[in-house]
Amino acid sequence: MTPGWLRPALVAAGILAYALLQHYANVTPHMAVLGASLAVAPLLIAWLAMAHRSRRHPALALMLAAVLAAVLLWRLWPQIRHNYPLMFMLQEAGVYLILAAAFGRSLGKGQMPLCTRWARMLHGELTEPVERYTRNVTRAWTLFFVAISLTSVALFTFASLKVWSFFSNFLTLPLAAVMFAIEYEVRRHRLPWMQRARITDMARAYATTMRNGAARS
Repeated sequence: MTPGWLRPALVAAGILAYALLQHYANVTPHMAVLGASLAVAPLLIAWLAMAHRSRRHPALALMLAAVLAAVLLWRLWPQIRHNYPLMFMLQEAGVYLILAAAFGRSLGKGQMPLCTRWARMLHGELTEPVERYTRNVTRAWTLFFVAISLTSVALFTFASLKVWSFFSNFLTLPLAAVMFAIEYEVRRHRLPWMQRARITDMARAYATTMRNGAARS
């Protein structure tokens, strides 16, 4: 039987290895092939995964997507090799902006804030102070993701490639962890009566929300 910690450990090791290789490609001359390959890999995986989830003829959709990807890579490879740091930055900034949009949109009129939705999934009905708190937490995460994205763009534009790469690969996730820790301490003092939720429970609630959103789309 596979230990419960093995899968998260492998995921964490994969993320760290990718970050190390990306930083190495960014700061080391003549690593354009490695950098371009790493920049293309997430886009290619996402593209093929979307094709594989096709409701009609997934095998055919996957084959056509692979052929189209191969043609695009063949035509665009020189530009990709020359601009792979820009591709890294655009992917990172784009991901954080998408997260900011998801959190921010849930704060709109008639919408349920994401953190409120997850709290309800974990704890059931919430009191008014808890609902207000989870709305504020959703707002805080929205601002956090916007700040990370803008910081990445600013460093890429005005700082050295080495400084931007270090921030992108080694500071963004620790900053998110610090954000989690701060929120936990604030919640522990402001809402001491709330049942403690484990990170695995929060991850499960997040995955359920994402699956439901994908099913509705």
